[in-house]
Amino acid sequence: MEPRTFVVDGGTSGLGLEVARILAAEHRVVVLGNVPGEVSAARDELGCDGLVCDVSDPDQVRDSLAQVIDRYGTIDGLAHCAGMWAGGALEELSPDLIRRAVEVNVLGTAYLLREALIQLHRQGHGNLVYVGALAVEVPRPGIPLYRATKSFGTSLVESLAEAQRSNSVKVMEIHPGPMHTRLQERVGAEFLDTVSAPPEQVAAEVVRLLLLRAEDLYVSGQKVLRADGRW
Repeated sequence: MEPRTFVVDGGTSGLGLEVARILAAEHRVVVLGNVPGEVSAARDELGCDGLVCDVSDPDQVRDSLAQVIDRYGTIDGLAHCAGMWAGGALEELSPDLIRRAVEVNVLGTAYLLREALIQLHRQGHGNLVYVGALAVEVPRPGIPLYRATKSFGTSLVESLAEAQRSNSVKVMEIHPGPMHTRLQERVGAEFLDTVSAPPEQVAAEVVRLLLLRAEDLYVSGQKVLRADGRW
């Protein structure tokens, strides 16, 4: 298989790190993260490339993807795995936390997908995979802000997928359930589930979507569920 170039946002921990790990075995991988030390650690562990990027800053997003193009000439796929947890009753959340969750989960998603699509359309091919959340499909108490911000990404991706009208540029999403990741550790005991998936298992599905070729068909709106219904 000829090596291709992939960008994994949120590739310094959890699901994103596992996606990058699988891809790095045979492809060129650039992980994006907003903590310099974590980006360096991921680069050292996986032997891949890495850039510091806060997705809530449109200039950083644009400059990071431009650096990838300068180094490798193309982006064959991008996985948007980063997300910010914001649990608790809305009236208990601080305005600063509300603003930051919207900056990361809403604006950051829009900025990243916008810049990626500009490049994919320019080169005529490539795949985008947005990692949503089962919370979008299954409402539950205590996560109104998190669910609302992740719902934005789902709505955006569904509209973008319909707008491509070509298999050459594919826009897809996956809605994982609970996983043993750093985000899951932050949710608090009241949100923990007895059933969860290892991130490497979910990562394999993200990688499968990233590796689809331009000639491979996909059906917009199709949903695929695991036997336990978690994703």
